[in-house]
Amino acid sequence: MLSEQCVAQSAKARWTDRKNRVGWSMSTVDFALATVFALTVAGASSQVLAGEGPLKPYKDDLFSGFSVLESSDGGDFEIIDYQEMRDINGRDQVPERRVKSRYVSMGVKRHQVNETLKLGDRRIDVSRVGPERNAAFTVIFIHGRGGDRRLGVNDHSFGGNFNRLKNIAVMNGGTYYSPSVASFDANGTADTAALIRFASEQSGGKPVLLACASMGGIICSGISRDSEAVRHLGGMALLGGPPDTGFDGTAAAKRRVPLYLTHGSADSVYPAEAQVSVYKALHASGYPVRMSIFNTGGHGTPIRMADWRGVLNFLLSAG
Repeated sequence: MLSEQCVAQSAKARWTDRKNRVGWSMSTVDFALATVFALTVAGASSQVLAGEGPLKPYKDDLFSGFSVLESSDGGDFEIIDYQEMRDINGRDQVPERRVKSRYVSMGVKRHQVNETLKLGDRRIDVSRVGPERNAAFTVIFIHGRGGDRRLGVNDHSFGGNFNRLKNIAVMNGGTYYSPSVASFDANGTADTAALIRFASEQSGGKPVLLACASMGGIICSGISRDSEAVRHLGGMALLGGPPDTGFDGTAAAKRRVPLYLTHGSADSVYPAEAQVSVYKALHASGYPVRMSIFNTGGHGTPIRMADWRGVLNFLLSAG
C-alpha cells in the first residue's frame, strides 16, 4: 500500500522566483507566502475553527485549531500555518506512519466493511464506513496515483485525519466510501459516477459529497462535466489536485455545486498559483467556493491537514 511517506512531499517553501507567475496579483498573498518568518512577523493570531454547519464537533481541539496567517474574501480564502516539525514529527508516534493514539478513536472500525459493489456492468471495490442505507449524507474519497481503497480508511497515517473523517461521518448518521479507482480516465470517472448515483439512491436523495486528492482530481474534473452525476452531487472538495481552468463552464458550475479547494503552498506537482487563479475567478463571479492554503506544505499536506469538519460543513451548508 502507498505510504504517507510516498504521498507527502518535503515541506520546503520556495517562493522567491514565483512572484511574477500568473494568478498572484494580491500583494497580501505574495507577502504571506514569502517566508515563514515574514508570516510570523505579520502577527497572525486568529484560529481556524470548523465551519458552522450541521456536523457535530469531533476532536476539533486537535484538528481545527490552526493559526490563520492571512485571510481575505470574508474568510473564504485563508493561508494556514503549517510546520513540518510540529504537524508531522510532533503529531506522530512514528513520523508519517503512525499517529499518536489521542488523535484516533478506533471504535469506528465496527462500522467499516470491505465490499464489491455490482452497479450495472461495473464492479467497484470499496471500503464503506457507516450504514448501507438511509445515510444523512455520503462522502466519497478518491485517492491519487498508486493508492486504492485502503488509503482512505487508513486510521494511523496522515496524522489520523481519515480516522477523524470516519468518526465524523458515523457520529452524524452519514456514510463514507473509499473506493479503489482503477484508472484516472473516462472509465474511472464512469465508475465514480455510478457510485455517486448509487449512494444517492441508497440514501433517498440525501447529499453526496465528492473529495478528490492529488491525481484523483482528474476524476473530480470528469464528474463535474457529467450532467447526470452532477444531479446527485451536493459538493466537491479538491485536496492538492490539478487546477481545472475550465470548471466555470461545467455542468457542476451551472448547478452551482459548492467547491472547497485545499493546497500546499510549496506543492511541486501542481503549483498552488494555478489553483489560486481558479479560486479567484470563481469567487469573483459569486460562486460558492472556499480555499485553504497550507503555508510551506507540499503535495501531500492537504490529506493530513484538511479540516474535514470545516470542509464538509461548508459543502453541506452552501449547497
